[in-house]
Amino acid sequence: MSHIAFIGLGNMGAPMAHNLLKAGHELAVFDLSNSAVQGLAGAGARPAPSAIAAVEGASVVISMLPASTHVHGLYLGQQGIVPHIADGALVIDCSTISAATAQAVAAALSARGLQTLDAPVSGGTAGAAAGTLTFIVGGEAETLERARPYLSAMGTNIFHAGGSGAGQVAKICNNMLLGILMAGTAEALALGAAHGLDPKVLSDIMGKSSGRNWALEVYNPYPGVMENAPASRGYTGGFGVDLMHKDLGLAAEAAIAARCAVPLGELARNLYGLHSLSGAGAMDFSSIIQPLLKDQLY
Repeated sequence: MSHIAFIGLGNMGAPMAHNLLKAGHELAVFDLSNSAVQGLAGAGARPAPSAIAAVEGASVVISMLPASTHVHGLYLGQQGIVPHIADGALVIDCSTISAATAQAVAAALSARGLQTLDAPVSGGTAGAAAGTLTFIVGGEAETLERARPYLSAMGTNIFHAGGSGAGQVAKICNNMLLGILMAGTAEALALGAAHGLDPKVLSDIMGKSSGRNWALEVYNPYPGVMENAPASRGYTGGFGVDLMHKDLGLAAEAAIAARCAVPLGELARNLYGLHSLSGAGAMDFSSIIQPLLKDQLY
């Protein structure tokens, strides 16, 4: 089994690291949250006092961080880990960041002769816990084959999107669509409820009709409709509003770079931005329905 350094133990990273431990790998873990580190230590991981200490001697380095600035700092900052990664190690960044940042990190790692992938994920916290994530990979095909055993311990679907940065482009396209679908699903359910329809019945109807979509069937935003959805636990856990707003911002940046129009993506970005400013930034992104519910408007 491999000696893996895992950096970033948030809502997604912690269960991903747990699944690597279950697969029999040895892990050194680091996060700015000591409680997150101790949670993995209790499961058998070795806590590291710093990111640099975590990667020393590791044959595989995996990172799962919130945004481009964190990934840039981890690898390329003043205390960056690139010079400290062992020769011949494999580096996999699973964060959702800009393609430009992913390519800059890959270039620095390649200059050291290290193999690297950008491998953002889809599937949410439930998929991370169950080990059923989808990995959307950018990098060389040969490197992906080397990484496949580790990705397979954390997910069930692995797609090769293309070269360095391609995984990030594919991921932000997916998340832009998800943000649009969730906002539209929220509007439809709020409209039906305002006319006295049972949101669960309406969800069942739309789920068997042309409005069918993932947000409606797997991650329903209306409270009480779906027992295991964040909407039924006060919109806690899951994928935060601020993270969705960040991803929609990445999509907007990519659209500008490619001179591509994304009017619905921009509208969704503004909706989530306003929702964040109202104080909902840490809530699950399905809480976008809250400002639409009739009893909150009148």
